Amino acid sequence: MKTSVVVAGVGMVPFAKPGTSAPYYDMGTEAARRALADAGLDYNKVQQAYVGYVYGDSTCGQRALYPVGMTGIPVVNVNNNCSTGSTALFLARQAVESGAVDCVIALGFEQMKPGALGSYFDDRPTPFEPFDQVCNELVGQPEVPLAIRYFGGAGMAHMEKYGTKAETFAKIRAKASRHAAKNPVALFRKEISVEEVMDSPTLIGPMTRLMACPPTCGAAAAIVCSEAFAKANGLDMRVRIAAQAMTTDTPSTFEARNMMQLVGSDMARAAADQVYAAAGIGPEDVDVVELHDCFATNELLTYEALRLAPEGGGEKMVEDGDNTYGGRVVTNPSGGLLSKGHPLGATGLAQCTELVQQLRGQAEDRQVEGARVALQHNLGLGGACVVTLYQAV
Repeated sequence: MKTSVVVAGVGMVPFAKPGTSAPYYDMGTEAARRALADAGLDYNKVQQAYVGYVYGDSTCGQRALYPVGMTGIPVVNVNNNCSTGSTALFLARQAVESGAVDCVIALGFEQMKPGALGSYFDDRPTPFEPFDQVCNELVGQPEVPLAIRYFGGAGMAHMEKYGTKAETFAKIRAKASRHAAKNPVALFRKEISVEEVMDSPTLIGPMTRLMACPPTCGAAAAIVCSEAFAKANGLDMRVRIAAQAMTTDTPSTFEARNMMQLVGSDMARAAADQVYAAAGIGPEDVDVVELHDCFATNELLTYEALRLAPEGGGEKMVEDGDNTYGGRVVTNPSGGLLSKGHPLGATGLAQCTELVQQLRGQAEDRQVEGARVALQHNLGLGGACVVTLYQAV
């Protein structure tokens, strides 16, 4: 019998521009302490830790957690590209749900450098070789940084297939800025217009610089535990993980010869379908979503992958205002990666933090009224996708 999993505490440190943050271990330590304080729990009650980061040497997790407590518990270091934080959460949830342990911390952090993402290991083949082969065939322009080519190419594929306008992606970016203006921990809080987005320098195809998320530094954490543990220790039990799924690529990623599949739309759809089936809840029941808007183009693709909009219906969702306050489902009330920033290892747990606060009614000016069901989507190329469904009880 599966154990009910409670998210008893969350915490994050405000994201910062590369070169301006504290060292990764100090950020990680602080995020862990904030999550423990939010839960009202001593670290010596935590039985395992799963710690996510992409850019760092082995055992960074221990370095970040040892100042919190050296209790001898297992510390598992996790690297799964941009879905690293949610992968740590996935492992933590599995450990509790299986009954192996009662209380786990999931922690994610990243200390990044400015500029586009690139490979740090030039003396060996990249795991992106099969992805690059398809991207080179469909998009070309190998001089453009990898992620920009991939997600710009996916946006162009959606435009070609469905007639989507470049301005639609700009509207998504402008929406993100309006949401971020109400979020005190978002890195960029200035509201920007559709015209400003369109007028910013072009990166590739329809994608301009303001449609891309910035690399940032930051950390976030969550305490997950069993219902029995929460009850015994007087912890907050208002938010549960109703269902969670993690998927990786299938042959369609490459065989479809389509950039939308290459950047994970099939992975996301499969994960979402598994979650809806397991929870007995459909996309029409979701009140608030934090999804992986690394680029404005990917937010639109993800509406359709998560079945928040029908295939080809992402643009209508934007035009109708169904992706924001007053619409059908509020997407990225935090401002998302586009405004809040994207420290790879921390992003998934920052999304978790936002949604737990929404379901507790603690999101202040950005609160989604009456939010009871929340959906999280965290994607990493190469690839992995984690989708999590939370419920207020």
